[in-house]
Amino acid sequence: MSTLEELYRTLLKSAVTGNGVPDLEGADPGELDCLLHPEAHPPVWRTGRCTCGEGEAPCAAACLFDAIVRDEKGELTVDPDRCAGCAACIAACRSGRLTASRDVLPALDALKHAAGPAYALIAPAFLGQFSAEVTPGRLRSAFKALGFSGMVEVALFADVLTLKEALEFDRNVCTEADFQLTSCCCPLWIAMIRKVYHQLMPHVPGAVSPMIAAGRTVKHLHPDALTVFVGPCLAKKAEAREPDLRGAVDYVLTFQEMQDIFDAAGMDPAAMEEAERDHSSRAGRIYARTGGVSEAVRATVERLRPDRSIQVRTRQADGVPACRAMMEELRKGERSANFFEGMGCVGGCVGGPRAVLDRETGRKNVDRYGQAAEYPTPLDNPYVPELLRRLGFETVDAFLEESDLFLRRF
Repeated sequence: MSTLEELYRTLLKSAVTGNGVPDLEGADPGELDCLLHPEAHPPVWRTGRCTCGEGEAPCAAACLFDAIVRDEKGELTVDPDRCAGCAACIAACRSGRLTASRDVLPALDALKHAAGPAYALIAPAFLGQFSAEVTPGRLRSAFKALGFSGMVEVALFADVLTLKEALEFDRNVCTEADFQLTSCCCPLWIAMIRKVYHQLMPHVPGAVSPMIAAGRTVKHLHPDALTVFVGPCLAKKAEAREPDLRGAVDYVLTFQEMQDIFDAAGMDPAAMEEAERDHSSRAGRIYARTGGVSEAVRATVERLRPDRSIQVRTRQADGVPACRAMMEELRKGERSANFFEGMGCVGGCVGGPRAVLDRETGRKNVDRYGQAAEYPTPLDNPYVPELLRRLGFETVDAFLEESDLFLRRF
């Protein structure tokens, strides 16, 4: 086996079909360890020696987080403690020696040996990723055919966190000088604020992402559950490993990894039976594209406090350069809004590096799915208060003050 890709495909086919351990003669031990134990490696893997000339390192220049460093031998390597999974280095690498990590093999093994229920947590950007014919109900059936107990739409937890952000805005933005940066959704946005623009952290409410909220909730209701998040984002792998978040989500798979599983299993999700369930509002579903969080929070604040004198005025940035420019302006005191949303990828989550669809098609699908929602905001969605009651939150004040499940202490 001459390449990591060949090794990956061989092991994946064996894991899906159960045909025993394949012949691994000639496999690179380092690459094999990456595939079998991805948790011990950063979200970006090096697959060979760098061929750039001395003093050249376009991958390092592209990394905002200084995660590309030289080891004791002078070789370029990825620092697992610094790598946020932005994938900028992969795009910049001229020799093609950097690649995204893959958690498929341990995730499938955990699914096979799960002691309790196993849930696929599907990101809001999922619609159309596995073909236009794959409806939410058919995708749910496909996950069940693979051995999952069910599929949970993370959009429901985007609803929950939209409500939390709206309540935080109502409490914290009381004068024209006040402003809030969204804490939801994008791990790269949060990593940029924490590691580069930490002066802005007091304006970020302490909330987890919808992915973490979904994982924590499932494990609260089913302590022995296995949780596997599926989405377009490589950075979610790094987020799930953060010390204060670890344990909520057991494995993170990208849409591309999930498509690999379907292909290896010879499974066409479009041919599955419908198993439709509709639990999320438009607000939660549009999180997957730029401006979705802002729009959701603004609409919820307007429903919550229609008589509010200071309305939500939003500004968005997508892509790392645009996010940096917006935060530089904030650091200088230059503001034209009071609610700021940042997405690390151009287009938002639909533009994630491991999405299957192009971002414009993904955006259109997200908007269409949002328009199809029965409820416009979390305040209209009956499943939100029902879920919060199941979690022990009987009042809005309790949810805001005591929501440890959804709280992150930065």
